[in-house]
Amino acid sequence: MHPTAMRNCQYFFDSYAGSFPQEQVRVIEIGAQDVNGSLRTVTPGHYDYLGIDFVAGNGVDLVLEDPYVLPLPDDSVDIVLSSSCFEHSEMFWISFLEIMRVLKPHGLFYLNAPSNGPFHRYPVDCWRFYPDSGKALVNWAKRNGIRARLLESYTSYQQCDTGEPGLWNDFIAVILKDEGHLPSYPRRITDSKTNVMNVIRDDLADLANFADLTEDQQKLRNIRHVVSGY
Repeated sequence: MHPTAMRNCQYFFDSYAGSFPQEQVRVIEIGAQDVNGSLRTVTPGHYDYLGIDFVAGNGVDLVLEDPYVLPLPDDSVDIVLSSSCFEHSEMFWISFLEIMRVLKPHGLFYLNAPSNGPFHRYPVDCWRFYPDSGKALVNWAKRNGIRARLLESYTSYQQCDTGEPGLWNDFIAVILKDEGHLPSYPRRITDSKTNVMNVIRDDLADLANFADLTEDQQKLRNIRHVVSGY
């Protein structure tokens, strides 16, 4: 897991943890194996955390027999985290419906997936996520009878405000399982984090911080401009 992915999840907890009670908050992380870090380290220490992955390893509490089946009851989890994982799932839309199933009605799904970056099999590398991906997932949920709501999504820059370099633009989405619980979440990450691209929020009519090129494309255009003089 790259450093910016860890930092983005910290932003999530900074913004949303206050909407949950101080006790009995159940969190699961899908793709929890500690590869250069784990979201366990940024999850509030008093939360009930369960690390789930497809293979055994450091940081994994539960190994899935079927990567598309979570052995958990309906409506049993407050927060589901998934970072640097959905790009490796051949059919992430099936995983997404499983996540919606186990979330409580007020539950949140935090998704971090790359919007660009090098090909990296683990064991496969299938997908990248763009600004409208969160809206597409919510539409898929609604098509399956789930009253989901996209609270916000954005694409982060390759270098976070902490200063560490990186190769990845991360797509971030926060999805509420049942939109009837919208009043429980007055805060958003993008209330304070503004150095991001293509922000979509439930309270905005259009994209904020619009960028029609990825950061890689922007850099390539600047190089061409310097070389060609145009």
